[in-house]
Amino acid sequence: MRIAITGASGFVGGHLARQLASEGHELFLLARGVDRRDPSAIHLPRAHFVQVGLSDPAALAQAFAGCDAVAHCAGINREIGRQTFQRVHIEGTRNLVEAVRGAGVRKIALMSFLRARPNCGSAYHESKWAAEEIIRNCGLDYTIVKAGMVYGRGDHMLDHLSHSLHTLPLFATVGVKEKPIRPLAVEDLVHILRAALVDGRLTRRTVSVTGAEQLNLSQAARRVAGVIGKPIVILPAPVWFHCILAQCFEWTMQIPLVAKAQVRILAEGVTEPVTPCHPLPPDLMPTRRFTEEQIRQGLPEPGPFGVRDLRHCAFYGK
Repeated sequence: MRIAITGASGFVGGHLARQLASEGHELFLLARGVDRRDPSAIHLPRAHFVQVGLSDPAALAQAFAGCDAVAHCAGINREIGRQTFQRVHIEGTRNLVEAVRGAGVRKIALMSFLRARPNCGSAYHESKWAAEEIIRNCGLDYTIVKAGMVYGRGDHMLDHLSHSLHTLPLFATVGVKEKPIRPLAVEDLVHILRAALVDGRLTRRTVSVTGAEQLNLSQAARRVAGVIGKPIVILPAPVWFHCILAQCFEWTMQIPLVAKAQVRILAEGVTEPVTPCHPLPPDLMPTRRFTEEQIRQGLPEPGPFGVRDLRHCAFYGK
């Protein structure tokens, strides 16, 4: 098959590309730039890198020409300049649908967020929901995957926990009383996306996907600390404290230790969708638990945060 992936140099898009390339599919990998944290995805066999954003339907249609399916994995968790939730998640998805129609693509798989919903006071959640609605009403075959907190090599969760513990062995809970999470292994997520794109399953379905094990983020932090051999002190902290930190991190860091949208996510908990979803078939249900082996596979190179992580020291393509 010929499959296009938007956000292909990112975390989920890159893992999906590697799986599909291993099966011999021809790939068209779309991104605004190459994420230099892990540029290897664009060098996969039978993969063609197309440097294009979501603002140009004509360029997108040209990239999609001849493709059987499109995986829409592009997204942001904070706004920087012109890269707003409105432009990326909503207008970008409209442009993608227009391009898919023009190119005659048969299937769209959209990566969304578990608790995306309208009228909740969070621009991130609301824009993700708006993108879902655009796809649901596009008249084409689609699968919408509402994923929870995803982890694996190149993620934000293990990357930031690891680097923060190498920097300072402190972890502050998001809320004095934590809400639970269900960490989702990226391998389990890719399995579902592949079923939709390659096998044509989950037709006109919106499915929610969370990991096989429920725990608190502080428990996850303890497990990561144990794997990397670092001590950890866990302190309770109110949500407003993290909101202030998140704003500071967004101002100063290339990839914030935590973004404001992520504070909202963690404060709510990441275990159940808010809106109705179709059930996953049993063979697509996630099975991987947040084990030492899974953590070790997903950890980045060890080391603390440093000057390279500051926004004025840009080191990856825009």
